[in-house]
Amino acid sequence: MSGLALFGGEPAASAPPPRYRSMGPAEMQAVREVMESDCLSGFYGSPGPEFMGGPKVQAFEDAWRRHYGVRHAISVNSATSGLVAAVGAAGVSPGDEVIVPPWTMSATAIAPISYGGIPVFADVEDETFCLDPNMVRAEITPRTKAIIAVNLFGHPARLAELRALADANGLTLIEDNAQAPLGAEHGRPTGTIGHIGVFSLNYHKHIHTGEGGMCVTDDDRLAERLALIRNHGENAVEGLPVDELTNTFGFNLRLSELAAAIGIAQLADIDRHVGRRERLAQTLSEGTGDLAGWRVPRPRAGCRHNYYVWMVRYDARQTGVSRATFSRALAAEGFPHATGYVRPLYLLRLFRERKAMGRDGFPFTLSNRTYGPGLCPVAERLHEREALLFEPCAYDLDDAGIARLVAAVRKVHGARAELAGWERRQGGAADA
Repeated sequence: MSGLALFGGEPAASAPPPRYRSMGPAEMQAVREVMESDCLSGFYGSPGPEFMGGPKVQAFEDAWRRHYGVRHAISVNSATSGLVAAVGAAGVSPGDEVIVPPWTMSATAIAPISYGGIPVFADVEDETFCLDPNMVRAEITPRTKAIIAVNLFGHPARLAELRALADANGLTLIEDNAQAPLGAEHGRPTGTIGHIGVFSLNYHKHIHTGEGGMCVTDDDRLAERLALIRNHGENAVEGLPVDELTNTFGFNLRLSELAAAIGIAQLADIDRHVGRRERLAQTLSEGTGDLAGWRVPRPRAGCRHNYYVWMVRYDARQTGVSRATFSRALAAEGFPHATGYVRPLYLLRLFRERKAMGRDGFPFTLSNRTYGPGLCPVAERLHEREALLFEPCAYDLDDAGIARLVAAVRKVHGARAELAGWERRQGGAADA
């Protein structure tokens, strides 16, 4: 026997890796100052200086503008809220089509439905896992209003190409930049290349405020619309031309003073938070990148990858062992991971059954688009057979801890012939 933990041997990593804690003295002091001020939210949902929020919210937005070199930053209470606001600001109307990737968090594809838009799924590239511009181009119709590109796992989509495509067709490019806060494409920060960029400050991200988000844009009109949608815009539109009223009815998508104060402290330390994730992922790649059937991330030339997720493309044909069995052995060695990411979103029941708002299935009643297996074969292959994911954001690992994870992978990979024999004796294992 090889000593695999799956068969009773000693695991390569005997204890679970410690969780990462990003809150420190600066965040504690920031919260204390807000509590002592007794102002936990400075927003009013009516015209006046307070329509744009309290002092911490406005200070946070100003810091974000300066950090990313943009004209406008509009904070929201989640990136989901930011995507909804971005779709609304883009003027999406019932029956308009919005092109989205299938392999991402569901909010990306649900945001268009908030305004009666029809999500249209375009397949992803099998190296970056982001929207394939050729697939996007093929889906553009006279009904297309916007494109939402996700910088998945921390790697930039082909943003310059998608922006040019959007501009040529009169479309709005929205970047879902939840997972790539310091990503870059040829020196330009992700989140700032599209017409609107949406960042996440959710607990699981590189920096966070518990829940929260930020929208950025260089377009004054879009910024005004984002701010109206965030804060009961119907109360503050008296001066707008009637043609500009579309979608300016608002919600309460506002960030609290407490969250904004934490965000200021987190943003000041963003280089350290993101940098440690990048170093962890790069060390894993260096330590395992020579293994057959184990394709580590390979950033596109000129791109900065922030590694919200470190994803390996697993090839069972080369290893001779199903992904399910390899994963089971790897977990036993103490390497925390997942197989697959999320099912391609068009396989969610609301798309398959074309049911969203009301009894009749609005907005799908406005379109003949149908959804089901086979729509985006690259995304389906990645999810069903190849993806093996590790979350650098979740763990606080020193060099010794990373070395143990590398050892776990190499140990299991070195015993794949034994695993293949075990798998045959079990009657085979479905790849999952």
